[in-house]
Amino acid sequence: MTASDVFEPGCPHSDQVRVVEPNSDGCRRCLEIGDTWVHLRMCLMCGEVGCCDSSKNKHARKHAGESGHPIARSREPGEDWWWCFIDDDFVGAGPVEGE
Repeated sequence: MTASDVFEPGCPHSDQVRVVEPNSDGCRRCLEIGDTWVHLRMCLMCGEVGCCDSSKNKHARKHAGESGHPIARSREPGEDWWWCFIDDDFVGAGPVEGE
């Protein structure tokens, strides 16, 4: 699979995506403070797992803003879509090349 098979045209941040492993089985920051989440997202630059925008803490979005890592992938079973936090838009779907 090539990048053109995965990405929607026009997201200039997709070139930052790497093959990474998740750093946690849940939202790392929520686990640290004993909180819960709705859904999980994984940063495709470093593997940070954070909670989604429907969760009260929005740790995936906070990570993107703090780290400058714009693209995250759903960590929900059966989902493989990607999101760009800078463009606030769907990027595409599929495995990271090399997975």
